[in-house]
Amino acid sequence: MSESVSEAPAEAVAESEPEYDPAAPAPLDVPRTPTGNAEVDARLERLADADHLTTDGHVEVYEDVHRGLRDALTALDTRPGPPVPTGHPAAAPR
Repeated sequence: MSESVSEAPAEAVAESEPEYDPAAPAPLDVPRTPTGNAEVDARLERLADADHLTTDGHVEVYEDVHRGLRDALTALDTRPGPPVPTGHPAAAPR
């Protein structure tokens, strides 16, 4: 009789404590500082999605963020800048 009494609290404790699972999702709590660029900030916020995924799901999020940041940087190169002079000022046509 004393065995069943002592087992009951141990079982109750075991049921209330979740098992530790190193592969379970866990927030990384990495701070993301706004850059002032809405497109870049949206990509950085996407990193928070990895907090709710198991580690094997992180790759997809990281690749998506990397692709978006790379596209944002490439877009900077395609924006028109100031006009480029076409001729040498000293060589005026005659």
